[in-house]
Amino acid sequence: MTRRLPAFVPALLSLLALAACSGGEVRQPPPGADTSSRIVVASGQDVTGKNGIRQQLIDAWNEREGKQGYRARLVELPGSADQQRSQLLGALQSGSADYDVVNLDVTWIPEFADAGLIRPLTDTAVTSPGDLIPSVDSTSYWDGERYAVPFNSDAGLLYYRKDHLLKAGASRTDLSEGLTWDELRELFDAVDRAHLDGQEAGWTTQLAAYEGRTVNAIEAFASAVPDFRLTDDDGEYAATREQLTAGVTELRARTAGSYTLDEALESREAESLSAFAEGRTTFLRHWPYVYPALYETFKDNLGVARLPGKAVLGGQNLAVTSSASGQRAAKASELIAFLTDPDSERCLLRAGFAATRTSAYQEPGSAPACRHAPAYAETPSASPTGESTLRTPPDRFPDGTSYSRDILLPALREAAHRPRTPRYGAVTHTLITELDALYGPPSGPGGSRPGDAEIAKSLDEALSRVLPG
Repeated sequence: MTRRLPAFVPALLSLLALAACSGGEVRQPPPGADTSSRIVVASGQDVTGKNGIRQQLIDAWNEREGKQGYRARLVELPGSADQQRSQLLGALQSGSADYDVVNLDVTWIPEFADAGLIRPLTDTAVTSPGDLIPSVDSTSYWDGERYAVPFNSDAGLLYYRKDHLLKAGASRTDLSEGLTWDELRELFDAVDRAHLDGQEAGWTTQLAAYEGRTVNAIEAFASAVPDFRLTDDDGEYAATREQLTAGVTELRARTAGSYTLDEALESREAESLSAFAEGRTTFLRHWPYVYPALYETFKDNLGVARLPGKAVLGGQNLAVTSSASGQRAAKASELIAFLTDPDSERCLLRAGFAATRTSAYQEPGSAPACRHAPAYAETPSASPTGESTLRTPPDRFPDGTSYSRDILLPALREAAHRPRTPRYGAVTHTLITELDALYGPPSGPGGSRPGDAEIAKSLDEALSRVLPG
């Protein structure tokens, strides 16, 4: 029988298509165009859509500069994050593209800095550095120097269907105060016993052979091993085989087939979101930017909570390329300061991104006003709390819990870091490949899979080959 998609699913998937799919050719200035006072910003696709929040912030900068000032132009790179990394590396190493500012995944900073592709930044690139969330700001540094400024952050969250839990007679239907993995498994069992219409599994996540598998693995490893780190501050290998064994055991347990959707093993962000939107699971591990679209779909039947255990820190940071020099580099630093200032970060939060500044999470009235992008500013007439109902979901839940202050901000502050190393590409490839023992086709005798200690041993040996130390 062919499954008919609910009407809202295509709209949800279009959100993910912006992040994961090609946006077409990168447009270059026409021949003979005056580029002497132009700053080119290279970035991945903006998940807030056409003329999204990033473009609106750049428009605000251009308006402030005026006709005689420098003009910033946003270039959105097509392809997946891995493809964008390759494009940026190739362009900056060859000098084939005149990028002045690059929006880099937090895991790329050590690689680009170590290769001399981005330049150290001075204080002119950072407005109110003490306002930046420390865990988030730490991703901007390499070898003791600041190479970037956090633009938007990320941390894994747990989305769930309150109506599913209510129908299943679960002991809890509001999880905003948090829960443990044991408590989550009890809820998996409750919805399984209820035989809900269309329900196929308790939860889904991203376990396909790409970066999502690395993220899920680091979340499991960091949850199983206190203060877990694959690399130290110098990028050298720091994990032990015992720690890896504990991590593999936790990862296997939390993705057990008894309550994990079978398709999770081949799912990326789009596929896992689709499964949740279709009602095939009650729980979903995903990123903050899907909250507005999910709320628009499910309204008060949607719940969101911190992931049990540790969530991985994601996000993007802005850096000035080494090819920019003199006045152009100085203006690029000024642009970064504008795009990451308290006002811009409040706008980014209200657009659905995770903001990088503590001030952005304050109550309306005491938080920055979001003057740079008026479409996302609070409107006093919108609701008693001053929250706009036009472009953003409500921040406060019926029990008084604040999504941004009580769930998202603590998740960012306590998030686990992926390995910080110039060799991150090799590290994540190694993790993805070695964890095929869990998620790829069974290759053992009789279709069996190796044990946790055996997988950890192979992973340890592989990581030792790609990392110093």
